[in-house]
Amino acid sequence: MEVRIFKPAKTAMQSGRNNLKKWVLEFEPTDRAAADQLMGWVGSADTNKQVQLKFETKEEAVAYATKRGFAYTISEEKIRKIKPKAYADNFAADRLFPWTH
Repeated sequence: MEVRIFKPAKTAMQSGRNNLKKWVLEFEPTDRAAADQLMGWVGSADTNKQVQLKFETKEEAVAYATKRGFAYTISEEKIRKIKPKAYADNFAADRLFPWTH
C-alpha cells in the first residue's frame, strides 16, 4: 500500500492555525469512485481513504509507515513568510503612493 505523509495547509475558512502542527498520514486511493445507480451517491469500495492518522513529527509518521511496510511519499511543509504590518503604515508620509480617498 502507498501512503502520503504531509503537513496540511491552512484552509481559507479558518482563522486559527492550531490544527496545522501535526503531520498527517493518508492512504493513496486504490479504487475509483463511482455513482450508485439507484441513489446517485458517489462511493467506492476503498475504505482506507477515510483513514487519516496524525503524528507529532514527520519521523514518527515515517517510522509507522516503515514498520507496517507501506511505501510512502513525503510532501515537505512550506514555510510561510509573514510580513509584519501595522494599520498606521497606510497613512505613513514616506509611502510610495500617497493615501487618497
